[in-house]
Amino acid sequence: MRCVIARYPFDLTKGGVLDSMKGVTPEPVTGESVTIGRRRYPVKQVGEVVTRQDRRDFSGGEVTRAMTRLGFTCHPAPGAEPAPAPAAGATPVETASALLGGAAPGPSQDA
Repeated sequence: MRCVIARYPFDLTKGGVLDSMKGVTPEPVTGESVTIGRRRYPVKQVGEVVTRQDRRDFSGGEVTRAMTRLGFTCHPAPGAEPAPAPAAGATPVETASALLGGAAPGPSQDA
């Protein structure tokens, strides 16, 4: 598959990526990642190994798009998942509190 990473064209294949990453120890995952084989690598590390370019020259999104098109499973950065939807019938204050990570409202103090 032909893709452009850091303004340079590359012809990547799934087998070629697997061969390139064979024997490479994964760095700790702090941002976006991709599962190659049974290991999870940061996308910037994969891009650096596969393209032989400095990881400052390309974005993680470029590598993520290429790996997704090749059939690899890509994962968003930890904590990047969207917030859960507020409960139905919640007041605007309760919705805002839930989105900001506030505690659930307790029982009413009205007697």
